[in-house]
Amino acid sequence: MKSVLSLKSYTAAELASLVAGELHCFGCDDSVAFSSVVTDSREATSGSLFVAFPGERVDGHAYIPAAVKNGACCVLASRLPDDLTTSAAVVLVDHVLAALGKLAEDYAAHAEGKMIAVTGSVGKTTTKEFIAAVLGECHRVHKTEGNHNNEIGMPMTLLDMPADARATVVEMGMCGFGEIDYLSRIARPDIAVVTIIGSSHMEHLGSRENICRAKLEITHGLSQDGILLCNGDDPLLYQPELEGRHPVFVAIRNRHADFRAVNIRYGIGITTFDLIYHNRAVTNVEIPTMGQHNVYAALFAYAVGVLCGLDDDEIRRGLSRFKNADMRQNICDIGGVTVIEDCYNASPESMRAALDVLCELSRQRGGARTFALLGDMRELGSDAVLMHNQLGINVAQRRIDYLFTLGEIAEEIAQGAIHGGMRAECVYANPDCTRKDTSGEMLLRELRRGDILLVKASRAVAAEEVVAYLRAHAHRIGEEAR
Repeated sequence: MKSVLSLKSYTAAELASLVAGELHCFGCDDSVAFSSVVTDSREATSGSLFVAFPGERVDGHAYIPAAVKNGACCVLASRLPDDLTTSAAVVLVDHVLAALGKLAEDYAAHAEGKMIAVTGSVGKTTTKEFIAAVLGECHRVHKTEGNHNNEIGMPMTLLDMPADARATVVEMGMCGFGEIDYLSRIARPDIAVVTIIGSSHMEHLGSRENICRAKLEITHGLSQDGILLCNGDDPLLYQPELEGRHPVFVAIRNRHADFRAVNIRYGIGITTFDLIYHNRAVTNVEIPTMGQHNVYAALFAYAVGVLCGLDDDEIRRGLSRFKNADMRQNICDIGGVTVIEDCYNASPESMRAALDVLCELSRQRGGARTFALLGDMRELGSDAVLMHNQLGINVAQRRIDYLFTLGEIAEEIAQGAIHGGMRAECVYANPDCTRKDTSGEMLLRELRRGDILLVKASRAVAAEEVVAYLRAHAHRIGEEAR
């Protein structure tokens, strides 16, 4: 990963002072300056700082000579390299990750404009993209790309802020306590968004209450007058005071929320709703995607737009230009079958939201047959079996026509569906995540033109490979019927 420092450059001496490091100069002096930061030696160029992360499997210190050879003039490390023959400055610290955070915090402090941070169990990326689309109507916006929402990716995102950015939207992920606290104190957000408290990370944190505590660490870097935005339909978040703050709430069901969506209508590929806020109504707000979960994301973006001074027309235009990130509710046609590819991640909450979209599309198309390929949901802890089984019961209750599961734990979805009344001959289970062709062949035997297929699983399952298999064999769809 590479970040280009557009706001300012740093000398080796400035870096050492900033991170309380020990400076060693090899064939150069302490005034040598860097204007980019890299974590991969192959991306180092003239004037780069190479950050050497220690590790058991891959140790960045082993790549210091290669980074310097490629042009890096400065290195951030926890020990001196043994075979450095080219001139460079090395700043030694006890904890490289913490030093990177200090550098990112200092760099971000030189930026102008609003800093918006987004976390939550479900919908972080979609909400971030909606907010960026809205603010992009009036400002140059910088945002988290890909999955760079962790203790390395988010600081690197901040270090890559362009000089003319007037709004920055960062996503904050976590696995346990302390991680969002760390990220929030680096970013120092003006607005902090918490989308929803779900079941992801139950394996590490044990309860939804603990997950809520960990997510609310996002307030630890908020300024005194910073604003906390929360989901007013989530009972863990809908409190008059959270972490010493009086939150602004968005909701669909909660009549007391500050921003509320009502009269939600679905079309093919679009959702329209009316919005009530500040004792006024805005009618026919339209977003180019489907599902109630996307309405929540749009509500957060609308609220951020209002808080940042945009008017209703500007916000509407921004919402209309939203584009979802890769592998998130990508609706495409494969051999006459409508495929909802939603393979980036999965939790019980996001699975149910995706099933809502599947059923709504079927309704709009006159009752088209519905197929769901659902894979393992990871990081659910001791309740994983129960949650997969309950999801299967939910599939049966929705009267999905065919269910396909992928992964060992996902077999519980199949069992739950059968126990919930789904006919066994309409349920197919593939416990081997490495054999995407098996799932592909199962689907090819049943799919016909006009059907609708949802494909969703946790990222580790790589369910998009099943979609790729179907795309490669699209000519075979429906051949069993011939």
